[in-house]
Amino acid sequence: MTNTSNTPIIIDALGQPCPMPLLMLKRALKKANGIQQYLLKSSDPHSEIDVTRYCQIQQLQCLTQKISDREFHYLIEST
Repeated sequence: MTNTSNTPIIIDALGQPCPMPLLMLKRALKKANGIQQYLLKSSDPHSEIDVTRYCQIQQLQCLTQKISDREFHYLIEST
């Protein structure tokens, strides 16, 4: 995970099976200080349901982008 100024913190969950992408996001959010942006990269097609549902419950902003059949990106902002 990296962060410089307005650059989102990268959470690389590529190759990780469900539920690891969501668990990695939760761990990163616990470390948040103030407003943070995260870019979660996942190869698990089920992560879209898990991540978007979690963000709705936690009232986090989440933008989803399908890069390919095997790569999904989620830009998440915590407040």
